[in-house]
Amino acid sequence: MPFRRSFDCLWCGRRWETRAADDLEGWAQLCADCLGSAGDNDFRRARLRSGLAERARAGRSEGALAAPTPVPAPAAAPAAAPTAGLTERDDRYLRRGRFSGGPIDDMAWGMELDSATLWLDGLPLAGQIVELAAGTGWWSPLLAGKGELWAYDEDGPSLDVARRRLVAHGARAHLHVRDAWAEADRAVDAVFCGGWLGRIEPERLLAFLALVRGWLAPGGRFAFIDERSDQSVAPDELERSLIAAGFATAAVTVTSRFFVLGEAVAGS
Repeated sequence: MPFRRSFDCLWCGRRWETRAADDLEGWAQLCADCLGSAGDNDFRRARLRSGLAERARAGRSEGALAAPTPVPAPAAAPAAAPTAGLTERDDRYLRRGRFSGGPIDDMAWGMELDSATLWLDGLPLAGQIVELAAGTGWWSPLLAGKGELWAYDEDGPSLDVARRRLVAHGARAHLHVRDAWAEADRAVDAVFCGGWLGRIEPERLLAFLALVRGWLAPGGRFAFIDERSDQSVAPDELERSLIAAGFATAAVTVTSRFFVLGEAVAGS
């Protein structure tokens, strides 16, 4: 659907006025409330995915110079002001403050973040899902819409922010303080890490991937999203490390500039 500055919400019928030409509401034609709770409804999730795709295509074709507001994972927009000192990860995703690279750079970031969100949303994650190093829960509401989410982080205040984010959008999860390096205590269907693998020293990466494999039941899926950097491990190296850690298959790709996207399936 084309962008509309004003529309009647396709779900609740509420009249809605967008604030700018890059607002996702205008592309999805859902009001902010219905868009924010898209994770628990098939129709709204479909409209969200369509809106993200349409906005990304429009940005590429028009070459607009104005920076869009980067879009978080579905249903993951901050619902309340996070605790002071805990906003850095959100600021990075939203390109706020010192993380802004200027209008054109921020526009490109927003489009690639949309692509990463669509990629994650399209993965067949289901059942019991563990999110390691969840932080303030940027990706948690999307994951909670796919299965029973257990979100772990070693920092309690960060999880408090994640809890508010989940509650604000009607999503549920089990949140517990736990080190990402703690050994698995059960076998689950999926594991996700966002912005974590790139923080691990290269010499410890294989050990962490083996730890993730230990969380998964046979056929379980591991997915991750990370930022690209000059120090990032190349996709083919990551794939080899995943296979060496006990995964049966692995596929790692990169977006044009900013993100590394990877998934692997546990062997029997």
